[in-house]
Amino acid sequence: MKKFAVILSGCGRADGSEIHEATCALLAIDRLGGTYQCFAPDMPQAAVINILTGEKMPETRNVLTESARICRGDAKDIKEYNPADFDAIIFPGGFGAVTNWCDFAAKGVDCHVEPEIRRAAWDSYKQGLVIGAMCIAPVVMAKILGGEGVHLTIGTDKATAAAVEQMGAVHENRASTEVCVDEKHRLVTTPAYMLATSVKEVAAGAEEMVKAMLKLL
Repeated sequence: MKKFAVILSGCGRADGSEIHEATCALLAIDRLGGTYQCFAPDMPQAAVINILTGEKMPETRNVLTESARICRGDAKDIKEYNPADFDAIIFPGGFGAVTNWCDFAAKGVDCHVEPEIRRAAWDSYKQGLVIGAMCIAPVVMAKILGGEGVHLTIGTDKATAAAVEQMGAVHENRASTEVCVDEKHRLVTTPAYMLATSVKEVAAGAEEMVKAMLKLL
């Protein structure tokens, strides 16, 4: 039974992890015979967004506390993550990936990645774990692993693809239900809501991602 770590960035597409993407990834792991443990940084969110209006709200929330909503309270501080305990690691999308894990949303290719997110991805890569990333999260992998020449997808958005390539990664266009598999670097990515128009497309992409990850294992 393969063990997956799933790294979350809060709860909700506008300021945290995209709930459908995270949940579909957890479901795919479970359906395909794996187990999972969720982790998130114990830090303030970059912003709290009213999902109905898109407006910033005058309050603060904690990324770990919010992430715990997605996994029924079973979320651990990312500082506790040890790659030696797992076979694979998944980074779902959502705007929190580019505001809480890093500041790509504000600074683009010059973004800074939170140290614990960088450590989790880099140490997992160096120890040979299979890495999965969904939606906008592959840009974080490009920032961390671009120097390794990884191949990945964020779908077909030309501007984001150009940013990915500026960071050293190789972008490949994929549809919402498809995956980009980089066998050499053990990285699997899927566009999810970068292109998807329904949760069934996200679910199909998540399942293809986990299947591909298990094949690499």
